[in-house]
Amino acid sequence: MDADVIVVGAGLAGLVAAHEATSRGRRVALVDQENAANLGGQAFWSFGGLFLVGSPEQRRLGIKDSFDLAWNDWQGSARFDRLADEDSWAVRWARAYVEFAAGEKRSWLRGHGIELLPTVGWAERGDLRAGGHGNSVPRFHIAWGTGTGVVEPFVRHARQAARDGLLTFHHRHRVDELVIEDGAARGVRGAVLAEDNVARGVASNRDRVGDFELTAQAVVVTTGGIGADHDIVRRYWPERLGTPPAEMVTGVPAYVDGRMLDISAEAGVRLVNRDRMWHYTEGLQNWDPIWPGHGIRILPGPSSVWLDALGRRLPDPCLPGYDTLGTLKYLRTTEDIAGYDHSWFILTRKIIEKEFALSGSEQNPDITAKDRGAVLRDRLLGSGAPAPVQAFVDKGADFVTAGSLEQLVGKMNALTGKTLLDAAEVRRQIEARDLQMSNPYSKDSQVQGIHNARRYIGDRLGRVASPHRILDPAAGPLIGVRLRVLTRKTLGGIQTDLDSRALGADGTPIDGLYAAGEVAGFGGGGVHGYNALEGTFLGGCLFSGRAAGRHAARHTG
Repeated sequence: MDADVIVVGAGLAGLVAAHEATSRGRRVALVDQENAANLGGQAFWSFGGLFLVGSPEQRRLGIKDSFDLAWNDWQGSARFDRLADEDSWAVRWARAYVEFAAGEKRSWLRGHGIELLPTVGWAERGDLRAGGHGNSVPRFHIAWGTGTGVVEPFVRHARQAARDGLLTFHHRHRVDELVIEDGAARGVRGAVLAEDNVARGVASNRDRVGDFELTAQAVVVTTGGIGADHDIVRRYWPERLGTPPAEMVTGVPAYVDGRMLDISAEAGVRLVNRDRMWHYTEGLQNWDPIWPGHGIRILPGPSSVWLDALGRRLPDPCLPGYDTLGTLKYLRTTEDIAGYDHSWFILTRKIIEKEFALSGSEQNPDITAKDRGAVLRDRLLGSGAPAPVQAFVDKGADFVTAGSLEQLVGKMNALTGKTLLDAAEVRRQIEARDLQMSNPYSKDSQVQGIHNARRYIGDRLGRVASPHRILDPAAGPLIGVRLRVLTRKTLGGIQTDLDSRALGADGTPIDGLYAAGEVAGFGGGGVHGYNALEGTFLGGCLFSGRAAGRHAARHTG
């Protein structure tokens, strides 16, 4: 055998699996089609959000959370409806994960040197129903160092394991086949790709210069999802979400190509819930792209006015920061707007300075660098928008600014090349909204949400602008932002049991084959069901990678 365990994919789940196996003395071959600069994969580029329940950070901010509340939120969001079949393991993974998030997760993170910001974000505020989708309380904990800080300890351990002779890196090795013999995993075969020293995230060549085969007692597949391949996204786009956009921006590097899903299926592995996916409606074209079609997601506060392509305010629960897939469904299934691939935010200088954050490690250099002074200075005490946000306002293709609403609407129409927006109708809706700002109570659900958010100290201090009229000259200038659909996560994939063992077509485990991370729907073939509560993608990679590495090590003991 070339190793005890082969880990296919050097992203976060793969690194965690390798860590667990080498910590138990197993020899690991870590195989990845990219170069060494890409260790950590997609997770490196993330904002570093982590879902935790009942944490000290929450308690210090007066947030009362519990396993029961979080599990109720998870079930209301997931809406598992294939319990006899495709969701049979997913629902068990979901409960185990919420138990982890409410228990051992924080101490386990700290044991690896991963620290958290003292503030807690309120992501996916939901569909406005107690038993429906969404987080009842803030649970979005951000790691110091963003995604790079989450990845770094596992990269460091992998390099040390390599120096100790327990881990071998096989960069630029693309797996094209899982070797299954007599019902058991025996290794992998594939192509050696030409050396390519491009920077992290930049698309690399696919020139084949040789072949390889590796053998081991166990194989762990951790190769991510489909987000960079728009053709595959469209192939599995579910009818319930309407028609896929003709044009989308891409939230993941080009190597997130989904190849191992079909390769696994060809080897007899069971794939489930392939119609479940997670794409954002607040995507921007990156003015400084790294990978093809590079898009960035706005992490919005609750105050921007959200209009469809024809200039109509979106209905509940399609509010900024509330219901990602509910909003996507509305935009793609409403007949007279489904043919357009964009929607709009209208906001003020005052809102963008307080409420706009951009997802991604490179868009948050202060947190990525763990610079506490810069975070305090720029986000809490400073004036003006954060520098990365201001760069998009100044250079981004999707931003326009103006001193009056009529000028703004004219620029918005010019940006799309079509006169879709009527300035008088846009003014009527914004003036109606502005009339609701005179009191600390309102019949407008978005304004209610603003006041609700301001009751939480974390939002009031650093996330939600003080309530004001959009058309208040003192809050201007006005800003229009064209929003695009940004591809991101695969919610289904390889079905696994609670030991991360991959299941075959008959539903029984394939001896020696494991799967973790996004390729396994973050556990069980779809731990999130139909909806995610956010901060759960990195955590899903950590939790499932941990299980896969531990059980693969046990299998080879």
